[in-house]
Amino acid sequence: MSKGKLLPGQPSRKKGGGFIPALCNIAGTCMLLAVIAASLAVTVPRFMGYGVYEVVSGSMEPEIPVHSVIYVKEAAPEDIQEKDIIAFQSGDSVITHRVVENHVVEGTFTTKGDANAQKDMQDVEYSQLIGRVDRHYPMVGGMMTLYTSKIGKAYVICFAACGAMFNILAGRIRARRRAG
Repeated sequence: MSKGKLLPGQPSRKKGGGFIPALCNIAGTCMLLAVIAASLAVTVPRFMGYGVYEVVSGSMEPEIPVHSVIYVKEAAPEDIQEKDIIAFQSGDSVITHRVVENHVVEGTFTTKGDANAQKDMQDVEYSQLIGRVDRHYPMVGGMMTLYTSKIGKAYVICFAACGAMFNILAGRIRARRRAG
């Protein structure tokens, strides 16, 4: 029996399947992991009690740049200290500013954006407080906004589907090489 020929039903001696299938597997796996990682950055903090918001104005620059994502943890108004950064409701908007003074007796905060020259004109009532900014990450907010829009969700689904198709393609190429 020669070493080069295989008997029917005997497995192929080739390992792996070549460069192209390996490249397809790597690309597909990276695409799927990117979708999972980006989704976890938005969903896991919510399960841990954080509010997740995107910064859309430059009032807190350079500390918190525009398009940053902020993670806000609920806090008792009396526990908020001067220099803490808080998020609060103002009409339909969520504002993120630094506390200049906490007026416990009046139940209000005096706030100011780091980039603003003056304190905010109106004090923030305790009832408007969402919480204390615990963490912030620059540039992630733009990605978060894309993921939460309708077109962004379509992109994410297509990107994940492409990753899965790359992995399927790698398996088919390997199977064809083993069969042939």
